[in-house]
This record gives sequence, C-alpha cells and structure tokens, in this order.
Amino acid sequence: MKTVGIIAEYNPFHNGHMYQIEQAKKITGADYCVIVMSGNFVQRGTPAIMDKSLRTKAALMGGADLVIEIPVHYAVASAEYFAGGAVAILDKLGIIDSLCFGSECGDIEILSDISDVLVSESEAFKTVLKQSVKKGDSYPKARNYAISAAAPHLNGHMEILNHPNNILGLEYLKALKKRNSNITPYTIARLGSGYHDTDLNTSYGSAQAIRESITQTHDIQFIKDQIPNCTYELMEQAYSKTFPILPEDISPLLHYKLLMEHDAGFEKYFDIDSGFSDKLRKYIPDMAVHADICDTLKSKNMTYTRVVRNLLHILLNIYQSDVDTYRSEDFVYYARILGFRKSASPLLSAIKSASSIPLISKLADAETYIESPNGINMLKSDIQASHLYSLIVQHKFNQTFQNEYTRQIIIT
Repeated sequence: MKTVGIIAEYNPFHNGHMYQIEQAKKITGADYCVIVMSGNFVQRGTPAIMDKSLRTKAALMGGADLVIEIPVHYAVASAEYFAGGAVAILDKLGIIDSLCFGSECGDIEILSDISDVLVSESEAFKTVLKQSVKKGDSYPKARNYAISAAAPHLNGHMEILNHPNNILGLEYLKALKKRNSNITPYTIARLGSGYHDTDLNTSYGSAQAIRESITQTHDIQFIKDQIPNCTYELMEQAYSKTFPILPEDISPLLHYKLLMEHDAGFEKYFDIDSGFSDKLRKYIPDMAVHADICDTLKSKNMTYTRVVRNLLHILLNIYQSDVDTYRSEDFVYYARILGFRKSASPLLSAIKSASSIPLISKLADAETYIESPNGINMLKSDIQASHLYSLIVQHKFNQTFQNEYTRQIIIT
C-alpha cells in the first residue's frame, strides 16, 4: 500500500486542488491520499470562508481518502511553523510514503538544493544574512543575498524565492530534512492563475480570486467554472446559512479582546514584540474595523499578512510560550480526523498500527489517548477556535451553535 500526503487549506476547494490530488496519486503511484488541512482559521490570519466540515466534504468528494486537521497553533502561523506542524503529523502517521505539493517552478531538484542551504546555515550564510538585516534589508531580501553567498551556483534561481508556493514548498522540504524523514517529496507545477492573482481568467483560478469574487459580487454563480461540481453544490446548500465567513466578521470580537487587554499589552502572544504591542495599544481605542487596524499597523518591517496573523494570535489566545513548548516537544501530540472515505478502512487500520500519535475520532475520548498535558492544552485550543468560529456563524446567519463535541466526522 502506497500513500501520498498533501498539506492544504482548501479555502475553498477548487479545480486546481482536484487536479493536484489526481496528479499526486498518479506520479507517486499512491493507493491513498491523506490531506492534512487547516481547520476553521487559516494561515493568512483570517477565518476560512467555509467551515472545516464543508471543506473536508469537498476534499473527499474531490479525491482525498482521509482528512486530518492541522492544530490551530500551526494553521495560523508563518510558513515555517505551518510546514513544521503539518509535516510532523504526516511523518508521525508512520505510513506516508510521499509528500506532494504545488509550486510555481515545478522543479524539485532546485527547490531541494535551496532548502539544503537553508537547513545547513553555513557560516557564510549566517554572516551575510546578519549583515544584510543590520543594513536595513527586509528578511526575504537578506535571505536571498545569504543564499547567493553560500551557494553561488544558485544565483540564477533566486527568482524562485519571489513566489509564495515555492517558499512554502521550501519549508516543507526543510521540515522533512530536519526530521530525517523517509517521506519522499514531489512537486507539481501550478496551473492557471498565480497564488495572488485576483482574476478568474481560466478554469484554474486561485483561491484568493474565488474568495474575492464571492465577497464583491455577493453571489457564487461567477465561480461555477472554477470549482468542481461537488464543491459548487455544497456551496449552494450552505450559502447564507453557514457561508461565507469573511475577515470583517471577526471585527467586533477582535476589538473587544484588544480593548480588554489594552493596558496589559500583547507581548505574550505568538510572534508579537514590544514594538508591535506598543503601536497596537496606541491606535486600538480609535479603531473597530479589522481592515482599518491592519492598514494602520502595517509598515516596512511588518507586512500586512503578518499584522493580520498577529491579530488572530491575540484573538485565539495563541501564546508564544505554548508554541515554544509544542515545538520543543516535536510539534504534535495527536492526529484529529475530520473525515474519510468508507473505502479507506485499510488506510485507517494501517495508521492505527504504525502511528506514533493517537488518531482522534471522538473528542469525548481524546484525553484517554493523549498522554501529554501539553497535548490536551493544544487540543483545547483547537476546540476553542472552532467554537469561536461557530459563534461567528451563529450570529451572522442566525444558525444553531455548532458544538465541537457533537460535530460528526464526515464519511463519504
């Protein structure tokens, strides 16, 4: 039995995602495809446009065999932590043969060579990186200079580092190498629009373009060609009931949290330093809209995406001390199942035999299987994040609150 892993957000699941699953199975010869997917909040620092149950169902109908949730501490983190947590899950399952990811360059050898430089961090690399940052260069620019200095033969490939999926792919490769994992990496060149493209010019539009179309038109008919029929049917059923959830929908909750903790400051939260905390305390009393807060806080040294992500860390109680502890204890303590295909029962049996972490299918029994108190705390954070998302859905669409303890695993 061969199994390929894919790390994803599916925000939402579109034609490119279905193509990737098909190609991943084809090029690796895999019998099964395991998806490790973000829950109700995603790496860009926002709530997912559709909840995790809908996105899980779309993935299973689109070719996935098993979907596992990425713990929220990594799902809403920078690329390095996102990759570290997700790769750790795949590796600890014990049966994943390969990891397949999309990239703009589509060349695994070049990506692997660059990741070698980043993992080894030679003296030449560290010296140039430090000098460049001290001079005032942004970290990405300084990193490029450092790679060129440490590995001159890669000078002609620095353009690779200007594309988001390449960068995320490099983090996957770094995570695999740091773990000495036996998982073999593969990459597939992206089709159609780029990650940040906002136009729906092809049938392979980006997830961002799809989200923006829904936000601007207040309709889903314009994205019908961009997504599989099964996804569209799910969207039709859920539209104006549980979906769409947009970044601005967290504004009241975020503003309340910021006001309540204004005097104490925010340095205890993940990736937040004193400068960001002080600036946030200065401006927050006068701002209540999510977009306004983000626009005000972004700067030359603080990208808009990092601002959004930091605000979500505050809202979701993602503490720096917790992330440091989890990382020191090898990232993850469990693998929580979101859904699977009935035909994947041999896969589940194999994981239960080989996995070094428990598979969690029923929350009520989770503490029986998770031995570490830190693992229990991580799971509680996942539950709290999902309950916050359900609260947003409840108030936006006047729906019944979805208790995480009664949420059903999706089985197709």
